[in-house]
Amino acid sequence: MANNLILDKLHGVKARFIEVGNLLTDPSVMSDMDKYVKLNKEYKELEPIVEAYDEYVLLTSNIDDARSILATEKDDEMREMAKTELDELLQKVDPMEEKIKLLLIPKDPEDDKSAILEIRAGSGGDEASLFAGELMRMYVKYAESKGWKTEVTRANEGTVGGYKEIVLNVTGHGVYGILKYESGVHRVQRVPQTETQGRVHTSAASVAVLPEADEVDVKLNPADIKRDEFCSSGPGGQSVNTTYSAIRLTHIPSGIVVICQDEKSKLKNLDTAMKELRTRLYNLEYQKYLDEIAKKRKTMVSTGDRSAKIRTYNFPQGRVTDHRVNYTAYNLQSYMLGDLDELIDQLIMAENAERLKEAGDND
Repeated sequence: MANNLILDKLHGVKARFIEVGNLLTDPSVMSDMDKYVKLNKEYKELEPIVEAYDEYVLLTSNIDDARSILATEKDDEMREMAKTELDELLQKVDPMEEKIKLLLIPKDPEDDKSAILEIRAGSGGDEASLFAGELMRMYVKYAESKGWKTEVTRANEGTVGGYKEIVLNVTGHGVYGILKYESGVHRVQRVPQTETQGRVHTSAASVAVLPEADEVDVKLNPADIKRDEFCSSGPGGQSVNTTYSAIRLTHIPSGIVVICQDEKSKLKNLDTAMKELRTRLYNLEYQKYLDEIAKKRKTMVSTGDRSAKIRTYNFPQGRVTDHRVNYTAYNLQSYMLGDLDELIDQLIMAENAERLKEAGDND
């Protein structure tokens, strides 16, 4: 009954799972932190595949048992029970095999990471800044619903409210794997408060989501970093604005500049800035991976093309439309309050369908 091709692949995965588990208890591995972290990550990634394997083996074994009873049992009542059970078990095979095929496809290696979320006002002047502020609040509420932690590391406020630019750290397991779908240009259509004739205006804000790099991902040479300290210029109280707690890091080889001034503590700002610098350097290479995906996929789901218009928020109609998957819903108010799950689920399903198609084309 079992699909031998799937079982062959799963046998290899389970063997590697057992091997990695043994390595994690090896004293020589435990003393090498970089190696231990990588193996521990691999172990966690293999675990759901092995669980699915065990479930699949049990399912196919029960199907074989039910068929054996039907072939040998003379009692009508027992045969009827076996037939009912067999029908129920057979209905689980195709969904289970699809789940396993998806698990066997290598996923984005960054999906489990925390993320840095950047929101920048685009075309539309003050209205774009206001919209950027609303997007920020939307993502903060969504993060709260997921149990993630958010921390503003840099903010440049708009002249009438909102933000010209705001950068947040979003910390939690699997943050990037969900928020990566938000990268791109978000367009808003509504009547601005300053519009006297009731005309609908179109403004935009761009969102970029970067997987946070760990120290094991990027090794920084202190000689490559120029560090400046200065007084913070934003809100935060007298001590923030009068002490040299803000940090600017310039990575000389790449020219990347990172500023952090949100905290009163110089050490905390330095730690946050170093984390962002590692992330930005890591993303220079990671973008090449995203570009390769973009060549294969038409819907541009999670490809990281930050110049693409991905979504429209139409306030007069109460409508939100995602242009990558042609999905429209008339629940804009709840969406702006952080209720993003339904739309993100649509994007995840679209990407999974593409991944399965790619795997089929490569077989």
